Amino acid sequence: MFTSFREPATDGLKLLYSYDGYKWDSLPGIYLKPEAGVQKLMRDPSIVVGPDSTFHLVWTCSWKGDPAFGYASSKDLINWSEQKHVPIMAFDTTTVNVWAPELFYDDVNDDFIIVWASTIPFKFEKGIEAEDNNHRLYYTRTKDFNDFSKAELLYDPGYSSIDAVIVKRDSADYVLVFKDNTRPERNMLVAFGKTAVGPYENPSGKFTGNFTEGPSVVKVGDEWLIYFDAYEKKSYDAVSTKDFKTFTDINNKISVPAGHKHGTIFKVKESILNNLKSANNE
Repeated sequence: MFTSFREPATDGLKLLYSYDGYKWDSLPGIYLKPEAGVQKLMRDPSIVVGPDSTFHLVWTCSWKGDPAFGYASSKDLINWSEQKHVPIMAFDTTTVNVWAPELFYDDVNDDFIIVWASTIPFKFEKGIEAEDNNHRLYYTRTKDFNDFSKAELLYDPGYSSIDAVIVKRDSADYVLVFKDNTRPERNMLVAFGKTAVGPYENPSGKFTGNFTEGPSVVKVGDEWLIYFDAYEKKSYDAVSTKDFKTFTDINNKISVPAGHKHGTIFKVKESILNNLKSANNE
């Protein structure tokens, strides 16, 4: 499954499905309409399945002027809990935004990590970006999505960065896939760490062209596939890698429905998918 939304991000959660990780189809309909947040958007939906088979969902609920992300949970992707507005960055009233929260289940600590990008004006050395667009990557931990640890800096590469995804390769072997959000770059890189929250080091060179964002990572066989939004050319592209050092364009092998926007990939039992198909066909 692949979480999705469509611009202008006011309708809510959409879903794609695939049996092989390469060819994707859309499920019709909207699975959760956004109710949380100042602007009540649902951008960048991220789902992780917990050890008890609960689907946990977080999303960007506002562009600016809202120090929070949205949260809801479900057992079947059809019936959802009440939506929560989680003001994770409210400790600093100058916070501009909370963008692209991304879920990661940490099996070492048996909790969930949420990574996102925020701008706090004048907190970091000003680079090429304006003070209200100088993002850094933050994280929080939670076991129950009721209590959250204080937001902490996850990674500061020295420039504005957004859209981070944590990937676990092995014990004490993690990769952070993220976007350099500075002009004229707007491309993606990786960095490496020994725990899920770093410290992340040894950033790579860019592995995408400029004007790309929203990485989603899935392992298929012995390769990692990284999907991303090539928004300037209005396409959804992908590369494959075995080591996060060498990347191969696989656009000729993938198929993604037109209009699909930044989501995350997760696995479900086929019965869940069949119920989703039936629910929308009734």
